[in-house]
Amino acid sequence: MQFRILIALLIFLGSYLPLSLILLAQNFDYASLSKPFCCAFWTGTCSLPFKNPAFAIGIFAVCVACLVVTLGSLAVVRPKHEILVKDAKYVPTDLMNYTLPYIVAFMSIDYQESGKFVGFLIFLGWMFWITYKSGQIILNPLLIVLGWRLYDLSYSFVGSNDPQNAKALVKGNIEAGQRCRQTSVQDILVIKNNGGAGG
Repeated sequence: MQFRILIALLIFLGSYLPLSLILLAQNFDYASLSKPFCCAFWTGTCSLPFKNPAFAIGIFAVCVACLVVTLGSLAVVRPKHEILVKDAKYVPTDLMNYTLPYIVAFMSIDYQESGKFVGFLIFLGWMFWITYKSGQIILNPLLIVLGWRLYDLSYSFVGSNDPQNAKALVKGNIEAGQRCRQTSVQDILVIKNNGGAGG
């Protein structure tokens, strides 16, 4: 089973927080730095120093919110079932899917150029659909930076010799022979405290 599409979309958008920050910086009106500082926005005499503040700040805020929800969801997960790891293979992240939008962003994407921006959104939507359908939505570079790794696991539950196979999102590293606790989020095992003794 794949991640439900709404959860997948949250993870996908959260992973592009750095891209939204780049676009925010590109949209900044650097000429405003030479003007006197003004923060009384309610008077109508001040404005945010962006060419398109609604788009620039809005998209950045959405990406921040999606990343916070993703990390918050992982933080509240409590692994319960103890397993014995038989074999663990690290699944390297295919960064090409994530670097392509960055390359496109540096090709003069501007919130003010509606045609280019709509085309960029269509491109991102297509990238999301490919990533979602290929089952690679959890291969999130930001999660890697924060210490999460994806593994193909062969394991059995403690007290059982029946072999099981699954993908696991692991906080840190994991090796064959370890005992650890996991919980399943759809078809992905989540393992956080994996420093159990070998079995």
